[in-house]
Amino acid sequence: MRVHFTGISGTGMGALALLFREAGHEVRGSDMAFDPPIGPALENAGIPLLRGYAAANLDWGPELTVVGNAIRKDNPEAARVRDGGLRAASMSGALRELFLTGRRAVAICGTHGKTTTSAMVAHLLRKADLDPGWFIGGVPKNLPAGAAIGRAKRGLLGNAQNAGGPSPFVIEGDEYDAVYWHKKPKFLDYVGVSPSDIALVTSIEHDHIDIYPDLESYLGAFRELAAALPEGGLFVGDASDAHVREVSKGSAARCVYYALQGDDTGDVTPTWLGAPSIIDDAGNQLFDLYAGGVSVGRFGMKVPGAHNIRNAVGALAVAAEGFGVPFASLRAALGEFQGVRRRQDLLGEPGGVRVYDDFAHHPTAVLETLRALRSRHPKGKLFAVFEPRSATACRAIHQTQYVGAFGSADRVLLAPLGRTNVPEAERLDTQKLALDLGAKASAEASVDTILATLLAEASAGDTVALLSNGAFGGIYTRLLDALKARK
Repeated sequence: MRVHFTGISGTGMGALALLFREAGHEVRGSDMAFDPPIGPALENAGIPLLRGYAAANLDWGPELTVVGNAIRKDNPEAARVRDGGLRAASMSGALRELFLTGRRAVAICGTHGKTTTSAMVAHLLRKADLDPGWFIGGVPKNLPAGAAIGRAKRGLLGNAQNAGGPSPFVIEGDEYDAVYWHKKPKFLDYVGVSPSDIALVTSIEHDHIDIYPDLESYLGAFRELAAALPEGGLFVGDASDAHVREVSKGSAARCVYYALQGDDTGDVTPTWLGAPSIIDDAGNQLFDLYAGGVSVGRFGMKVPGAHNIRNAVGALAVAAEGFGVPFASLRAALGEFQGVRRRQDLLGEPGGVRVYDDFAHHPTAVLETLRALRSRHPKGKLFAVFEPRSATACRAIHQTQYVGAFGSADRVLLAPLGRTNVPEAERLDTQKLALDLGAKASAEASVDTILATLLAEASAGDTVALLSNGAFGGIYTRLLDALKARK
């Protein structure tokens, strides 16, 4: 089939284009720019790329046009598809139709931890020889790519839960809307394909304020997800989150809960419980796992932090409850898990200064990331360098929550907002945030001033956490180069 991608350079769209190519389809695509990492990946795959949008880009006669969710109704390619009655699909719709049909979907959803948990689940199932497909909005370090079709191996574990059933396809379930003509969360396209689909919900905390103006509208999306799960499916939820507990009650599927020791789990009893332990001399985060109140032993992983233990317990619950993967396999596989790029991703240690890249931008994610880095590196100063860039982070909705989020940092450098289209009255006030944080914080004027401050203050043994969900003005390579060159 000939397939054109309008907006091919987005992380998800690019990954889907590569999946189509892997499946044997002829693929082309258009976008305004083709920046790393997805642009070079598309070029290396031999996919023709067209810079800019034009109706003529569809002259080659595609049988399907996949339209990205950033594309507006008046885009010339969208208009040609619509006015010409051509076949079109959203990214999530195309995934459902061409890659989830005949498979058992494992949708990993929630405000926080989706990418890491998706990568964990895919890795665990892959190491158990289930040969899953996956579609993850990041670059997992243990997997050959962010997306893969997998193969239809069935029943390899010889257990009733998977024998003869459809092969798994792990997918990061985004609550953002699908496309301009279908303003529904993407994750609704990922469940209800097979009668035994699984949804894991990690957390529900108001986000994406540009499409969910209040908490109730955001909760509504997750209520629809729970209701869409088939009766023979499985809902796996974090019992410590009251919103997750509430939406789970609207699901006809079997509900299983997980938590960490000491959590308030309200009116539910978690089947799966993690008890955090130490970080050992090799840098492994250890924890004890309990299933139904019975100890199943100690587990370890290379990614630190209580939030990652929580992610791991949820992933283990999916693999064990959903597919019957033995604990011995899960223990060995989790110990090999290396994480995902841009999640506590150590870029280098020039001059003895550890430089980490992390996608954290919501206050909860900032809080947990900094706590994890402090637990991994208890000595030396911890610098938190934060760029508010997402639609939510650039708004004042979490102004007060950010004050507590930086508690683990010794020094906080706040970059200018990454968006200029937010009304002034609604913007996050970085100057006020710096004042509320006290002497350890400063609102910087530019990436240049941030670099100058880090070069003046950071010493060997210190840790720098660069927190942004965007390019952050190229600070990553600039800081590494400057620290290397520093005398």
